[in-house]
Amino acid sequence: MTQNVPQPVPMAEIWRGPFLESVHSGHAVICDDTGQIVRSWGNPDALIYPRSSAKMIQALPLVTSGAADKYGLTSEQLALACASHNGAAIHTTRVSAWLDQLGLGDDDFRCGPQDPDDPDAHRHLIKTDQSPCQMHNNCSGKHAGFLTLTQHMGAGPEYIAMDHPVQQAALTAFEETTGMDSPGFGFDGCSAPNFATTVTGLARSMAWFASAADRSDRASTAAQSLAAAMMKHPDLVAGEGRACTNLMRAMDGRVAIKTGAEAVFIAIIPEKRMGVAVKIIDGATRASECAIATILVGLGVLDPNHPAAQQYMSPPILNRRGVTCGAIRPGAALTA
Repeated sequence: MTQNVPQPVPMAEIWRGPFLESVHSGHAVICDDTGQIVRSWGNPDALIYPRSSAKMIQALPLVTSGAADKYGLTSEQLALACASHNGAAIHTTRVSAWLDQLGLGDDDFRCGPQDPDDPDAHRHLIKTDQSPCQMHNNCSGKHAGFLTLTQHMGAGPEYIAMDHPVQQAALTAFEETTGMDSPGFGFDGCSAPNFATTVTGLARSMAWFASAADRSDRASTAAQSLAAAMMKHPDLVAGEGRACTNLMRAMDGRVAIKTGAEAVFIAIIPEKRMGVAVKIIDGATRASECAIATILVGLGVLDPNHPAAQQYMSPPILNRRGVTCGAIRPGAALTA
């Protein structure tokens, strides 16, 4: 007998005039501090790559190993280790100083150069006829963390290799916090391995981060410091104009959220000891932003009337003359 597998559900609707034009479907899970599902949409067992939404997991060994303490890393550096930043000056100057602290340079990175998303940084490169460097890569903070751990371990320079001690430590942290073995990995845009899990596994990991203050073991203490750094420095986690930054500011440092490529989004909610994971199956970021904002409103941690909530839950669609011609709306299942 064929088992019925739950199908993805509509999470964001695109309306133009009076008609529904497009629909983005996906999966989402909320887990509690015991790792149990509080609520789910779609298929909680859907296998996904968390992409950059899992950076705080990848940063755990940086703290648990003692490397963060040894190098005196600040909360700003821990936030950057979890960041997908815009490549603005506030990001690159701090990453550059971090490399100086390690006695390393841009060539020691393995993340690749990236044209910065920050408009001022982009224009500066054009005006000065410079090419982007690896520090502009949105993942350079994570890679600075990898390099710090590499030095601490006395390991070789190819820290993105799957058999490197840094990536083995990241895999161990990933499997321990998700509560399941990862069935495999792919390489992320920054060349680091990205481990697959289920939507539930990712939400379970975020709930483990959210409840870290209830425990006193080394890993939980590390998790608490990483989530706290994200909530303290939302501008470093993403940047101006980004959903992660805007929504964390709107929640006044009470919730840590993080996007990932291909429309993944997570939330760490310490006051509720809950974790959230969202995956939109067609990879549309506008839909994952709508979904995470709607879920956060539903959980009572985001004011539905806050401009940032409105910006992502139900933003207008403007044409090239700036005239409103449609809107993005949450799927009915998310608001039920």
